[in-house]
Amino acid sequence: MIALIIFYLHILAVTALFTYHFQREGLGGGMLTVGFFGLIFAVGWSIATLVLKLFIDDKGFGAMLDRSALSLVLLTAAEAVFYHFYYSSGGRKKQTAA
Repeated sequence: MIALIIFYLHILAVTALFTYHFQREGLGGGMLTVGFFGLIFAVGWSIATLVLKLFIDDKGFGAMLDRSALSLVLLTAAEAVFYHFYYSSGGRKKQTAA
């Protein structure tokens, strides 16, 4: 159930980002954003699973929070931090004092 919620959150995020970049940059910008998001998701999920295999067994902390769900939670937290810094500072230009 946790994995399903996390997948839905990712679908909503990629839809919102595609729409935003499609309106600003066109179809190419939207597709590039979807590809970047998918690449970060796939590589991040693999790395999160690899890290959690070192510390947690397959059962995890119960039926709802097994190792696979925990790796998705870890991935989502890391992505939230990454995307916050990536998208919050990407479009702003710093003003210098004259």
